[in-house]
Amino acid sequence: MTDKFPRPGGGDGDGPAETPTERLLREAMNARTSLITAHDLRPADPPKGRLRRLRPLYLTTVPILALAAAAAIGVVTLHGNPVADHTTPPPPAASITASPSPTATPSGSPSASPTADATPTEDAETDAPLSDATPTTQTSSSAPAGAATSSTLRGVKFKVPAGWKAVPVSADRVCVLSPGAPTDPQQDWTQSRCEPYGVLVVAYNSPDELAAGGLWPTTADLTADAGWGHQPNCPIWGRPYIPDGPYSSVGAPVRTKPTVAGKTIDKTQWNVTCKPGDTFGAQLWGMSSDQVFVVANGLKSDYQPGLTSIVNSLDVSGHKAPSPGPSSADQAAKDIAITVDGGIGAGQKVSANGTPVTFTVTYRNTGQKTYPQLQPLVYTKWYAGTPPSDMLEMNAGKLERQDGGGWVQIPLSQGGGMDYAMVNPKARFSLAPGESKAVTYRMALDPADGPGAMPVAVQVTLPYDGTVPLTVLKDQPVSVTVVK
Repeated sequence: MTDKFPRPGGGDGDGPAETPTERLLREAMNARTSLITAHDLRPADPPKGRLRRLRPLYLTTVPILALAAAAAIGVVTLHGNPVADHTTPPPPAASITASPSPTATPSGSPSASPTADATPTEDAETDAPLSDATPTTQTSSSAPAGAATSSTLRGVKFKVPAGWKAVPVSADRVCVLSPGAPTDPQQDWTQSRCEPYGVLVVAYNSPDELAAGGLWPTTADLTADAGWGHQPNCPIWGRPYIPDGPYSSVGAPVRTKPTVAGKTIDKTQWNVTCKPGDTFGAQLWGMSSDQVFVVANGLKSDYQPGLTSIVNSLDVSGHKAPSPGPSSADQAAKDIAITVDGGIGAGQKVSANGTPVTFTVTYRNTGQKTYPQLQPLVYTKWYAGTPPSDMLEMNAGKLERQDGGGWVQIPLSQGGGMDYAMVNPKARFSLAPGESKAVTYRMALDPADGPGAMPVAVQVTLPYDGTVPLTVLKDQPVSVTVVK
């Protein structure tokens, strides 16, 4: 058979010459086949993520030929090298690792932080779930943005958290107000007003301060059942008030010994109730050897981290600690002398017929220290002639104290509570070295009191209002003989 249309000469080799179209098709097919390597013959990778549904692909001869012709036209010319230049093909798509591109963050939602183990994939429509962990910004009211500042009280250094404010109260104490404290410019931030909105930092550096008595807080308050308080105050956050009567702790106090700045200190916590529904927390830290204390009564729990940071930042290296010496009570017992003159005394008889007997108690300071706050206290104790009772056995009669130009009735006996020890603040007095104070009493016993030796307590104490333990500085017992 012969070709109907013989091929023109001029072809490569011995065969018949090919047409230009045939040459283009051949070179195009050779270029396509050269792109296939042994690597492309490996099994396909398993699908990643969700498989997308592909549209059906219909193969026809004409599109393939057109594609080959287009490829050939792009790499050869009729006047150049008859074979397209061969270049090393890029690696297959499956082995390419794409660089992650920035993704727009929807407005109104926090942006997710990139994680170290996040691996980009080539399939943008993957159904792999996003991380559940989203970064959050801490907005605690106790830790506002900003740096802490330094404050110093008598050589004691501590950090004031950002947003807090250190306000001097007196020479020996500073109130560190929390960010939630009232902002009234007329607010008088005395010691009592520091509760519940602030933290009280106290530092004593003089033996005279400790010996004077009437101080709060002290080392003794750390071990007292009611050591949290110094006056009748109910520091409920947002509405502190003066309670109608005494208040008490709920349960036993919790005592621990944390370490602060390399030192072991004492800490006591109380839960205190003023009335049903009004309960507050009280915390007291004390460095006994340095006489440095931190108090927080009623502070909102949101500010506990700030309180903790204040305590942990205490630096007492520059503080002049008081020199060792006797306690205020021991020193006062030596310095204060008590004498009783008048109708009662050893061996004196007191009739139980209601006749009043007047006597005077004189308190004198024989020491070299001033005692600024002293309270006189006189009461009778139980004895064999105390009237029997199904409830409380108390001596019958009346006891009065002369205040100014009049007589004020006071409890005659101890009874079942501590009312007998609550003395009107107007009766308190101070004693400078060598100074004396005379207090006059009047007592009338009742016929219900039986005969016998009745003990009478004549004392001088620290101020007592029912919120702190009664501290007796000096006791001068007297015994009278009750007769019918």
